Amino acid sequence: MFDKQYMPRHIAIIMDGNRRWAKAQGKSASYGHKEGAKTLEKIVRYANKIGLEYITVYAFSTENWKRAEEEVKALMMLLQNYLDDYAKRADTENIRVKILGDISALSQGMQKSINHCMERTKNNTGVTFNIALNYGGRDEIIKAIKSIAQDVKEGTIEINDISEEMVSNHLYTRGEIDPDLLIRTSGELRLSNFLPWQLVYTEFLFIDKNWPDFTEEDLDNAIVEYQKRTRKFGAN
Repeated sequence: MFDKQYMPRHIAIIMDGNRRWAKAQGKSASYGHKEGAKTLEKIVRYANKIGLEYITVYAFSTENWKRAEEEVKALMMLLQNYLDDYAKRADTENIRVKILGDISALSQGMQKSINHCMERTKNNTGVTFNIALNYGGRDEIIKAIKSIAQDVKEGTIEINDISEEMVSNHLYTRGEIDPDLLIRTSGELRLSNFLPWQLVYTEFLFIDKNWPDFTEEDLDNAIVEYQKRTRKFGAN
């Protein structure tokens, strides 16, 4: 078991392997995503139980629109139902839900569900559950640059005022600490445009297990592995 005194405060997860998990069982991609959603619910509830402050998951990237239309529709419906359900259970679970990403490109129904869920859970004091939805890391940085450039143009700031803190405050994760640990399932060894600014000093852990098979014990083991590492942040 991990040492609760040296817990990571923020864990990010790339939930990879839903489709290949389903394919191995002769099932559709949609079935894999449904099982992945069940795993996510279980892991977020457990993260809240053990006292994590933040958990950020990669649910749908800006590149995922390239997938088959039927799969995208099914995934969007699954996510919308997920958010609606969380809003209903907000008072009992004490989990705060936030969405990271460009929601303007989503359907009106999805936007309504997102705003309702965030509003309903905003005062909860348990884990903050960030869902990266229609999210792209480079897109996030470009939006931050444009916003800062507009402030310079309007004369509200000088170019020399621009700092790391200012950039961070223009990102979707403004006001939050950067992830201490990133977990990616399915054995893939890449970040896939996920939180490129925020992950610069994050510890990485790649697990050769598809997301629907990920368990609370796997999260415990990931935290134990994190606690074995020495974080230097560029120092000797």
